[in-house]
Formats: sequence, C-alpha cells, structure tokens
Amino acid sequence: MSNLSIWESESFYSTQDIIIIGGGFMGLWTALSLKQKNRALRITILEKNITPLGASTRNAGFSCFGSPTEILSDIETLGLEETLEIVRMRFEGIEKIKNTFSAKQIDLDNCGGYELINKDYKYFNQLDEKINFLNGHLKGITEKEHTFVRKDNLISEKGLTGFDAMIENTLESGIHSGKLVSALIQKVQASGVSILNGIEVKSWERNLDGIQVYTHQQIRFTANQIMFCTNAFGNSISPELNITPARGQVIVTSEIPNLKLKGTFHFDEGFYYFRNLDGKILIGGARNEDFEGERTTDITGSELIKNKLIDFLHKHVDPSYKFSIENHWSGIMGFTENKKPLLTKLHDNVYAVIACNGMGVALTPIMGEKAAEMLLYYF
Repeated sequence: MSNLSIWESESFYSTQDIIIIGGGFMGLWTALSLKQKNRALRITILEKNITPLGASTRNAGFSCFGSPTEILSDIETLGLEETLEIVRMRFEGIEKIKNTFSAKQIDLDNCGGYELINKDYKYFNQLDEKINFLNGHLKGITEKEHTFVRKDNLISEKGLTGFDAMIENTLESGIHSGKLVSALIQKVQASGVSILNGIEVKSWERNLDGIQVYTHQQIRFTANQIMFCTNAFGNSISPELNITPARGQVIVTSEIPNLKLKGTFHFDEGFYYFRNLDGKILIGGARNEDFEGERTTDITGSELIKNKLIDFLHKHVDPSYKFSIENHWSGIMGFTENKKPLLTKLHDNVYAVIACNGMGVALTPIMGEKAAEMLLYYF
C-alpha cells in the first residue's frame, strides 16, 4: 500500500517491538503473556484471515490432556519423562484456561471424558496394570490418586455398543473453541495489543532498521522481533520448520431425541473422538484411515473420511438413534517428527512457536508463556 497517511504510519503501521504472525490460539496466548509481563511493549498480531482459520476455531472443542492409550503410545515413542512433561504442560494449560475465563464465557462443560477400548488393543489383557502404572505417574500432575478408572459398566448407559472396555477421566471437558478465541481476542486487545486481520505475510528480511515484514497486501511492517505462530502454514515462509500438516475433519449430526451420550469420548489412541453437543453428536478424526490424503493444508475435507466417521456412528451408537449429518468442516493441525511442540530461534530476533500435535487447546497457554520468556530475554 503506497501513500500511507501520517496517522496510519504513526499508529497501525508504526514500528513495533514485536510482531506476531498468526492470530490463533498460539499467537493470542503469546501476546497475552508478553503484555502480562511487560505492558509497555508495542505488539501487533498479523492474521491473514478474517478470523483464525487453521485449527483454533475449526477443532472438535475438547479440553483434554491425553487418553490412556495415547499416553502409553507416546511413552513408547518419547520415553516416560518427556511424555510426562508434555502431559504436564497440557494439564497446566487447561487449568490456565479455567483460571483466565469463566465457564460461561467459553461454554466449558465439565462433563468428564472416556476412552473406549476393544480386545484387539495390544495391551488389553494388561489394561488394569497399565492404568495403575499411569495413575502412579500422573498423581504428581493431576493431584488425583486415580486419574483413570475402569467404567466398563457405563458403556451401554452412554448409548454405545461394540466396545469391550471404557476408562473414565473426570478431569476432561468440552469447550466452545470459537468463544474461547473470541474471549482471548477481547482480552488481548484490552491489554493494548493491535490485531490486524486480512494481512498475509509473504517474506521478511533484516536491515539496519530492524526486521522488515512484507505482505501480499503491499504493506510493509517493521519490528525489533518477530514470532511465527503459523502452525502447519509456517512452511511456506520458513521451509526449514519442516512441520507436517494434518487435516482434522469433523461432522455434526442432527439433534437426536433422548441422546444418552454424555462426556467427551476417545477411541483408537485418540484418532477418533466424539461428544454430545447440545443434543447432537459431534465426531471427528479418522485421519489414520488415510494418512497421506490428510497430510494437507486444504480445508475442503474429503468424502472418504466423512463416510468413515458416519460408519463409526452407525456401528457404535444406539441403533434406535435416527440422524442426518448437518455440518462437516476441517481444521489443519501441525505435527513435528518427535510429537513435541516446537519453540525455536530461526534467525537473530526471528522465532517460531508452532505445532502442538493435535493438542493446541491445552498446550498453547503454556507454550505462549515459554515463547514470551524467549522474546523478553532481549528486553
């Protein structure tokens, strides 16, 4: 944009201490953490869409820190200590959300969560032993003797069929992701952060004046530091990030009279997840049915995964339930090779905090704190 007015140059487009690229959960929590530690900072968030589009407002609305089989799988990949540290961050992130916003503000539903398991699970015959193992290690995080409890007898009461075991976790909740983002935006703006939507960054470079940020809107921004919070979309600007995109698809049924389902539910190491949403069933996942096809930033969705989710419902919910599909959407998650969230320095005064590996709701409040600490080191 040429010929900026002096008013624009000295306000919206003035030199900033920090520019955050990406206005989803990660960018918002990072900005809020920075302002809580140093209110004098000049901070602008650049968001390329009218509203955040990646995964922040296009997920399934789960407030969770990991199902038992998912945590056990992570232990096999990452080891016990690293897995517990990630679980701790997820748990603390959820607690931070609860301490920052009222349940009414974000439609927080403390409904409890459940994992459903079948006999073909490799540790099914050692399930009780595995639960005791996890509970022993999670006690220091959740402060509960029994974070996970077998509740097989509740399967039919929940209107479910075709499962052999069920594990309860009373600490899980449902959440309205859109209302959480909206509440965060209001809080961040009230702290003095400027949020500019419809601004898409295409490149950046360093010069004597600082970091120059170039956009597709032909507007140039200048900052002392920049932080990329672009999740799976960061590769287009910094390919060295090497983040794997993962599309998460969600469908919602029509309202089902006398729906017994209550809680948040997981199956197959978290690849399937569903919940009661105002008398409807929201279900997402099935990415493991087509890993290659879902390794994309295309939010269009696919009939293959949609049909897998529908088939799952027909197979596992009370056959007396009659429903149609009213909504179908997709969000784009970011994954690292080691399943750990990434906070890294790309160049002098240029950083990235991205890739929560499908746990953005829980992890971004804590990763935002860590990103803020990295940036504040130079102030």
